[in-house]
Amino acid sequence: MDQQQFAQLQLAVHEARRPLNRITMQAELIKLALEGAVPKEKALNALDKIIAGSKDCSDSLSELVAQFNPDQNGHAE
Repeated sequence: MDQQQFAQLQLAVHEARRPLNRITMQAELIKLALEGAVPKEKALNALDKIIAGSKDCSDSLSELVAQFNPDQNGHAE
């Protein structure tokens, strides 16, 4: 893997981490709701965001695999 490929990989991993960070924040909100610190509606909204974030993460990881698949574009060595 050359420097350009490594830089692309770093960017792709960064993009995949963003939805994971959102999922973590929403899970914390649900925890607060279960403890009674925030309304139930906020917890339900957080669950919807977790579902969306999980799908985003899955998409990012699929794109990462496709980007570095040597059979598709010759990037990986």
